[in-house]
Order: sequence, then C-alpha cells, then structure tokens
Amino acid sequence: MTPQRRHVLLAVLLSAAIGASGCSTVSRLNPFHGSSGSKESAAEGPRISILQPEEQLTPAAALKGVDFSLPPAAPVADWPLPGGTLEQSVENIDAAPSLAIVWRRGIGQGTNNAIHITAPPIEAAGRVYTMDAEAGVSAHDARTGAEVWRVNLRPTDNRRDRESFGGGLAFLDGKLYVSSGFRFVAQLDAASGRLGWRTRTDEPIHAAPTVADGRVMVVALDNSLLTFDATTGQPGWSYQALSEPARILAASSPAVSGDTVVASFGSGELVALRTANGNDLWDEALSRASRTSALSEIRDIPGRPVIYRGDVFAVSHSGVFAATDLRSGQARWSLPVVGITSPLPVGDVVYVVSKTGQLICASRDSGQIYWTRDLNQGFVGKRRGGFFGIGGSRSIRPIWSSPILADNRLILTGSSGDLIAVNAKTGAIEKRVDLGAPTLLSPIAAGDMIYVVTDNAQLIALR
Repeated sequence: MTPQRRHVLLAVLLSAAIGASGCSTVSRLNPFHGSSGSKESAAEGPRISILQPEEQLTPAAALKGVDFSLPPAAPVADWPLPGGTLEQSVENIDAAPSLAIVWRRGIGQGTNNAIHITAPPIEAAGRVYTMDAEAGVSAHDARTGAEVWRVNLRPTDNRRDRESFGGGLAFLDGKLYVSSGFRFVAQLDAASGRLGWRTRTDEPIHAAPTVADGRVMVVALDNSLLTFDATTGQPGWSYQALSEPARILAASSPAVSGDTVVASFGSGELVALRTANGNDLWDEALSRASRTSALSEIRDIPGRPVIYRGDVFAVSHSGVFAATDLRSGQARWSLPVVGITSPLPVGDVVYVVSKTGQLICASRDSGQIYWTRDLNQGFVGKRRGGFFGIGGSRSIRPIWSSPILADNRLILTGSSGDLIAVNAKTGAIEKRVDLGAPTLLSPIAAGDMIYVVTDNAQLIALR
C-alpha cells in the first residue's frame, strides 16, 4: 500500500469512527483532552446537530394506492456470475419458499481485521463455487454441500501486501475464472480445479470478473478496466478512469449487453465501452458535493451496475442513484441515495438499499417513490469498545446487502447476521433467519435453493 493511499484510508476510517462514536470517543482522540486549565461545561438545553443527515425520501402522492407489476416467479437453473447474468440482472426466482437452512459448510479463511471475503458464491452445472479471503477456491455439490475439490491460489511472494485479499469468480463453458486481490487473474477447469492459466496484474482486484465475447473483464483497484483473452490469459485492451485515492476497498463487476460493457469506478464514473476494442461510448458522473460531510467526497460506485430493459441502474457512495439510457448515456432520472450495493430493477419498479438501511421501491420509469422501509427499525445492538477499543460501548446499525427477488419476496443479508425476506409489494418484513455470522455479500439462487457466504467463511444453503 502506498503512503498516500494508506493515509487516505486512515482518514476515511477516522472520519467514519468519529461520526459513529459518541462525544467521549471524540474527546479521547482530541490531543488537548486532559490538558491543564479551567474546564467549561455546556449549558443545559436542546442540542442542534451540525451534521446534515442523509436526505429522507418520501412516497409520491401520485403513487399512493397504485399497484405495480412484477413478473411471475420462475426457476433459475444456474447463477454463473455474482449478478446472475451478463447484465447483472435476474427477475423473480422460484426458490427456497421456506427459507429453512438445510446445510452449512466451511470454505476456508474468513474475514478478519486484515483480510476480507469479497466473492459471492456462484452456481453452475450442479456445483457451488466459492472463494475465501486468501484466494482459496473450492467447489461444492449444490445439493449436499460436499466439497468436490479445493485449490489454494495464493502467491507466496506477497505476504506483506495489505491490499491482497478477496476477489471473485465467474463460470463459462466449463471453465472457472478467478480474479484476486493478490494481483492475478486465472482460469481453472471447473470439473477438477486444475489451473489453466494465470496472469499477473499490477493492482489488486477485489471483485468478480465478467466473461463475454471471449474476454475476461475486471475492474482493478487503480480504477482501470482490464481485459484478458479467456483462452490464453493474454492481456487485451484496457481503460483508465480518473484517479481517485479516496475510495472504498471494493470494486464492482462490469455488466454486458450485446456489444456494450458498462463499468463503474471509485471516481464515481459510470462508463460504457465497446466490448471489442474498449472505445468509449459515454460516461456519466454519479457524484454530488456536500459541504457538511467529508465522506460524500468518496464518490465510489462499489455496487455492480445493472442493465435492465435498455437502462443502466447504479448508485454511488456520494449520494446519486440514477437510471441512464444504455444507448445514449442520457440520464433519465436520479434520486439522492447514498449506497454501496447493486440496485434490483424488476418489472415496473427498481429496489435499492441505502447505506443507512433504507430499502426503497421506486418506479423504474420515473424514479417516483412507491414506498420506503427502514430495515433497522427497532434494532437494538451493542458492540463494546468503540473505535480502537475506546469510547465505551455503542450501537451499531446493520448494513444490508444487495437484494434478490425470490417468490415475490426481497431476500437480503446483513452485518447483523440476519437474512430477511421482505414483501416486494408492501415492504413488510415477513421472515428473519439467523445465519450465525455477519455478511455483506448478496445471496444467490439456483434450482430450488438460496446460497449465502458469511464473513466467517460458511457457505449456507436454504430451501
């Protein structure tokens, strides 16, 4: 990690900690705390926050009592990419009506203070494929969870690299494609785990690849889109977005529709390119400035862009949730939503989860709001120690994953360790399942099962 990036990351962590911790934590971080001299106490009375809260969205009066259409639930045989398809878009899935846990299996090294699991599971040809926090890839029988094979791809020459963790998976035509924070892209035989090729990259890759038109496409940590020949691993064309050192240590997978690939970057750029040669078609900046929040300057779009019926949907950490015409790049509408996940467009609506836990249902055509639901309403939780063990105990509001739609219920997982099912028409929480460990990875569905990977490296199947 370069000194500049390390300092920026530390500043982000400190900003987040001060925002989340109480006054006692701030005073302990204050270098003048405890110095000699007279002490002054604030007078009693109301306190007025100088920090502007996230803008609250309200349902549109014109949509009150108006119904919307969702496609009927249909079975999905495979889920070969984190978003399910090349467009990173799957509609209503017929799977796991009871949401009962039927098995759980360990997949390797879990998340800790230094490394993180960033790869959602994928499923193809009756097997679920997973990747742990240290480039350990494994295949499991989709019905029983039994391990079929396991291979450790972690290099031995970069154990001190602080950005080397996680990565992601994609499946196509019997091959498993791997991208890694350990600075490589690789191809494995999906049946045996045998290595086909491995290509070194200059920067870590924390998200899954997308494979289309004979190319493996990945977004690297330096805001570049890299491509590789799917057969040989030879590098192809690349695209460099704007440099942005202040970003979330995550990245998104590109979405592909026809001859167009859409990628998002830590700079807040949403870019459409030709898959054949990388020629740029259009770009849009999903960012807005805030004079009251330094964290709004992190413009990252860490969630996958989603292509659905000719539009691209994406949400940024800087507070822009937008629908963009795929062909022209013209913005159709936008909403002030701070998000780190992928939207879910389906039928007449699009769902998105904000960083504070607001689940929003909006008209896909106009962006008007049907309803919102605070997923953290009534949540009570304590975590001892505050930031770096100081500041006493404090409440932690859960962060929620990108949703999928299964049997007319939105399925999400959270840092609270819960999986929840939300009525897609009303926003009411219908069921809650204790997974036993936190996760921020969105669930996937295949056959009649839903699969989840937790932070402690457990692959869980629900039916």
